[in-house]
Amino acid sequence: MTVIHPVILCGGSGTRLWPVSRKTCPKPFLPLVSDETLFEQAVRRVAGDDRFAAPMVVAGAAHAELILSQLGDTPGARLVIEPAAKNTAPAIALAAALLPEDVVMLVCPSDHHIADSAAFRAAALAAAALAREDYLVSFGIAADRPETGYGYLRRGEPLAGGFAIREFVEKPDLARAEAYLASGDYSWNGGIFAFRAGHLLDELAAHRPDMARLVREAVASGTEDGARFLPAAEPFAAIDGDSIDYAVMENTARAAMVPASMGWSDIGNWAALGEALAGEADAAGNVVRGSADLAQCSGVFAMSDGPRISAVGLTDVCIIVSGGEVLVTTRDGAQAVGKLPGAVNQ
Repeated sequence: MTVIHPVILCGGSGTRLWPVSRKTCPKPFLPLVSDETLFEQAVRRVAGDDRFAAPMVVAGAAHAELILSQLGDTPGARLVIEPAAKNTAPAIALAAALLPEDVVMLVCPSDHHIADSAAFRAAALAAAALAREDYLVSFGIAADRPETGYGYLRRGEPLAGGFAIREFVEKPDLARAEAYLASGDYSWNGGIFAFRAGHLLDELAAHRPDMARLVREAVASGTEDGARFLPAAEPFAAIDGDSIDYAVMENTARAAMVPASMGWSDIGNWAALGEALAGEADAAGNVVRGSADLAQCSGVFAMSDGPRISAVGLTDVCIIVSGGEVLVTTRDGAQAVGKLPGAVNQ
């Protein structure tokens, strides 16, 4: 069996977990769930397993030094530095263009939490088998609640180890999310993929020919600097950015999914982090990181880098104190944190 090549995407501006996550040190590079950062967890998830090659990381220049320091002495790791942020399709295409065309690439965000690494690897092997048959494969995350913050995948015909994707569904309202959960036919779209590198580039050329051409030009004129690869800036800047879902997955006739039940969370807001840390909760469902006194509270997530948080009689609220900033939000309101002036105007 040929090895699977992990491609770890590091993007975003770190606003949804403000004020702890900042543009200078966003979510992937913070130890939010354990002593390891989410990026370090993503690297370690496939480290020491001879079924997986050394990781290729795709990121912007602003975080290159952070990435290299957290990669440490990971043997064979490579860093591809995007000249500009152009969303996931060009980032993935850069990696594909730098790999042999018959290699299976496993595309992983750098900022997700996965509690069950063994289940993740099992899903990756199933996805790789389908990718070798030139399916474009997405991980279908087992939905355990009617979540309105995620896109969904609707299962189609069974395939070996997975299913064809019958439909991509945008973030639903609550009533539709409840119907999806009840039907059992839908999974969350977790943004984890497996492709054969050459086939991904062929599909991109079919559906976004200008993007495919400019990525190839950027790679052809790029330069190596030790473990770093720097694509040429001019052709890359000319790319009209798009997500891999919109550019390829929703257009291909070869979309497939593998079901994955692995304790996944995208840690997309403070409420999600509180849920990921539910194992630390007290009898009332409160989770505390740092110094906090909670009286007559339930479902409160409190996190402080120093000052004590004191709260009485609160339910389903997140309180965050970090770097001289204080954030208070309901769990339902946590999705809007990234739009606050403090988060936007860093």
